[in-house]
Amino acid sequence: MDNVVLIGMPSSGKSTAGVLLAKRIGYGFIDCDLIIQGEQGLRLSEIIEKEGAEGFIGIEEKVNAGLYAKRCVIATGGSVVYGKRAMEHLKTLGKIVYLKLGVGEVERRIPSFQKRGVVMRGNITTLKELYAERIPLYERYADITINCDGKSIDATVTEMAAALGFEI
Repeated sequence: MDNVVLIGMPSSGKSTAGVLLAKRIGYGFIDCDLIIQGEQGLRLSEIIEKEGAEGFIGIEEKVNAGLYAKRCVIATGGSVVYGKRAMEHLKTLGKIVYLKLGVGEVERRIPSFQKRGVVMRGNITTLKELYAERIPLYERYADITINCDGKSIDATVTEMAAALGFEI
């Protein structure tokens, strides 16, 4: 396997667990949100405010669809699953791992979605609506699903490594 691609709701641990997984298995680490921020010169929340949800999704899809990596753990943004072209490309790069987190735990971890820079499309205004919209997309693209509810980051990383076939 060339790469590990992490998807999931905001606050599911893609960046935090991703860095730790990369260290454990000897891979590089790429955070797609940081690439987007670097290219745009703005924080995610500022990009969403400036470009709107659909504009941000277009930027995110372009970045992810153009990504090239070898032996890396790739942390995507939570809204990457809206970009079909990006997800098809990421599938060619490696295994897609969905870090699944219950809606209650997401609410607990993110008190303010607006400050965090979370994409809310169309008529979606609540976390529960966003969660209901995204979960089927995460499930569709996932090769492996890791349930993160009630687990420490270390336990999540250990479970991911084992599910991917790494002995650590």
